[in-house]
Amino acid sequence: MRRTLGYLLLVLLAGAATVFAFAPYRLFLLMPLLLALLLELVQRWPQRAFLLGYGWALAAYTSNFYWIYISLHDIGGMPALMAGAMTLLLPAWLALFPALAVWLACRIGTNSASRWLLLFPALWTLGEWLRSWMLTGFPWGAIGYSQITESPLAGLAAVTGIHGVTYAVALSAAILVLLPRWRRLPQLALLGLVTALWGGGAWLQQQQWTQASGKPLAVSLLQGNIPQSLKWDPATFELTLSTYYRMVASAPPSDLLLLPETALPVFLDDLPSGYLTMINGDASRRQATLITGIPRRTDDGSGYLNAVVALNDPAQPYYAKNHLVPFGEFIPLPAVTGWIYRFMDMPLSGFSRGGDSQAPLAVADQRIAFNVCYEDGFGEELIGPAAGATMLANVSNLAWFGSSNAMSQQLQLSQARVLETGRPMLRATNTGMTAVIDASGEVQTVAAPDTRQTLTARVQGRSGLTPYMRYGNAPVLWGCVALLLAGIALHVWQRYRRQLPAAA
Repeated sequence: MRRTLGYLLLVLLAGAATVFAFAPYRLFLLMPLLLALLLELVQRWPQRAFLLGYGWALAAYTSNFYWIYISLHDIGGMPALMAGAMTLLLPAWLALFPALAVWLACRIGTNSASRWLLLFPALWTLGEWLRSWMLTGFPWGAIGYSQITESPLAGLAAVTGIHGVTYAVALSAAILVLLPRWRRLPQLALLGLVTALWGGGAWLQQQQWTQASGKPLAVSLLQGNIPQSLKWDPATFELTLSTYYRMVASAPPSDLLLLPETALPVFLDDLPSGYLTMINGDASRRQATLITGIPRRTDDGSGYLNAVVALNDPAQPYYAKNHLVPFGEFIPLPAVTGWIYRFMDMPLSGFSRGGDSQAPLAVADQRIAFNVCYEDGFGEELIGPAAGATMLANVSNLAWFGSSNAMSQQLQLSQARVLETGRPMLRATNTGMTAVIDASGEVQTVAAPDTRQTLTARVQGRSGLTPYMRYGNAPVLWGCVALLLAGIALHVWQRYRRQLPAAA
């Protein structure tokens, strides 16, 4: 009983401590160490592999996504007990995937080598890929993100995508568990493997996969810092409009003026015509393209979109968010879940999808592929848009999550997309983190969170394709499937060999 409680306490503490591996702390070496601690405990108590894996993951996801409570209770007004229970639902679901990975590795593996080196990294990676798309997906908190961009393993992202980085972290943890158990030549082989893994990542970090394209773009990113409690309040509507008008009017000469997600909290066709004339006039006098997040009705009028619109372009071209947030931007299974909205204030929770294959928006001689809010968490979905663009841009409104780690965590997601595509990213947010990320994944400049600020920079567009853009997730995923099949084949062969003497 004491061992059970001791092991459970250790895995819970180890899982909770993973928050320090991610932004804003970025202690990237913690992740393989904390994961190795989980594997060590499972190695000592394999009969409880699922329980230990689930406890580690539940603590990890709860500590990393605590900000869900802020959006539900502090901002949405949901009662505290109900908000706490709802906050735990997502970690409880996500934790199933790591738990299954650990359990299957123990179930299929015939020895420590096949269990941890062959099976575990592949199963963990496949689990994180599955949770990134099942039930619309939630990729935040994948262990690969802990390595972006400070770790040498971040160099793998341009070749393998984030799932390849995840595999490398899991393999590193497995090696840490096996190193003290193996001797001489096998131990040297493990040291060579981990050295090649991390050294290869460091070498890849030095490679240039894309080339400069066009003239640098002068950008001004406007962070309005409008509290979420006021954003959709009709009494403060004019204050919001005047805030952004003043910011546009006082912005320095720029090619692009970019406002955050739903910066103007009104449907595009309901925007006062006088206001539109004034703000467009100020932008045009600066010879700038003015692009803002604003709700827009669909062309047939049957729905509405979370859109990014070039306001002072006569054609008003736009991008509309395609990967919507369940419960936040659309109601899944309304007959089953619709009652939840009686307990919270959630404006515009019925957005329509923007559709696949939307064209980049042209600004000067650059082409910008937009994504909205947590769309920058889905690397493979951005490959197509990025291939036709010279830079990326994300508009977000993280005021829903207060001054939490969510802002820094999303910035780290954006850095991963930059590494995967070899293109810089502009980030315009309401409260943070408004930033410019250069093509190497480093933050070129960033606005202080929770302040009203105009962030300016000159950004060089890039063209060309990284290996990840050419092949996507397929090489890593098929490689993991092959390793899993090899582990299963070895398991079957070992069982067959054990049965031979009994048959004789």
